[in-house]
Amino acid sequence: MKHVLGKLLQLFITLVGVSFLTFSLTYLAPGDPALMVLEAGDTIVSQEIIEQTREEMGLNRPFLEQYGTWLLKAMQGDLGMSYSGKRPVIDRLMEGFWGTALLAATASLLQVLISVPLGILSAVRKGTWADSVIRFFSFMGVSMPSFWVGLILLYVFAVKLDLFPVGASSVRLDALVLPAVTLAVFASAKFIRQIRTVVLDELQQDYVTGARARGLSERTILWKHVLPNAMLPMITLWGLSLGWMLGGVAVIEIVFTWPGMGNMAVHSIGMRDYPLVLGFVLWVAIAYTAINFFVDTSYRYLDPRLRKGDAS
Repeated sequence: MKHVLGKLLQLFITLVGVSFLTFSLTYLAPGDPALMVLEAGDTIVSQEIIEQTREEMGLNRPFLEQYGTWLLKAMQGDLGMSYSGKRPVIDRLMEGFWGTALLAATASLLQVLISVPLGILSAVRKGTWADSVIRFFSFMGVSMPSFWVGLILLYVFAVKLDLFPVGASSVRLDALVLPAVTLAVFASAKFIRQIRTVVLDELQQDYVTGARARGLSERTILWKHVLPNAMLPMITLWGLSLGWMLGGVAVIEIVFTWPGMGNMAVHSIGMRDYPLVLGFVLWVAIAYTAINFFVDTSYRYLDPRLRKGDAS
């Protein structure tokens, strides 16, 4: 329990630090938020109206007071109003959340299905032709920019073969395939190399040498000893990858016009919709820290040695 409380405190401090830094950058950004709100509402702009709007929005108060007010409201679930949509930021973010969550979950599942068996095979067959082929395609996948892979898939399977739609104005399963595959290819290429390294490291441990000396088969050593010990690093790497995907892979969402949070955040930057940008950055921080917290907490259940360390 003490460990969990300590992690929760670290999570809270991290989120406050990220929010303070992001709020500071939006505060220093060019442009007057009051003027943006008035122009978005097609209001006749005069200096008197601008000053009145600034006072209503609290922009005439000191920076720390503005941040403190925003932070208190954010802790209650109120992230302010979007300048461009004249709607609560929470509502705007929820519009893109399900698209990003579905894309991230699908790509993450494909990543595991591709990476884990290939990474293990590459480690077990080290130095063979299978290892060389897997490492070659893994290197190619890491070297190619994800947006370029997406454009190639889009051109071949959507434009030439007409198997999938070119873009999506809403969350649709047929439009999900290409962006999910693009993300999975890019993430799997790196994940395969990481899994290979983890499994190779375990295969070089003394307990593997001892198991071989006792006459255990290679399959038994792999499934009953190596993979359980390699599971913790794999979960850590997978959690970081999932956090990256949940953060909204903006480039992929833009290439496929996928209605997700990353796509929305990029457009909000162009419109100088600072409350929406701030809300998105806060969401990314929450996604990363929450996944890191759950991964770290799961160690206590997956590795009995850690529970014994806590008890002592």
